[in-house]
Amino acid sequence: MAANPKDSFGRYGLAMECANSGDVEAAVSQFQQLLADNADYLAGYHQYGQLLTRLDRTAEARKTLQTGIDVARRIGNDHARSEMQSLLDSID
Repeated sequence: MAANPKDSFGRYGLAMECANSGDVEAAVSQFQQLLADNADYLAGYHQYGQLLTRLDRTAEARKTLQTGIDVARRIGNDHARSEMQSLLDSID
């Protein structure tokens, strides 16, 4: 990451590693930076939405997922849109 801080795949991997290791604040920060640098990185919206849901940050999860759904619709990725819509629909 240090050599190329805008590497979306690397930042996504780092965010996932932080989330999987329990460092949720670092994961949140990495997902936020990922989506700020690459607003079309659909997996970021989905995984960040899942993380926020697990943290009971439902308003943020809904907003993140809805943004991801809108991006997926705009770029024509129906599979990602459908997965994020299912997750959004499951949030109480």
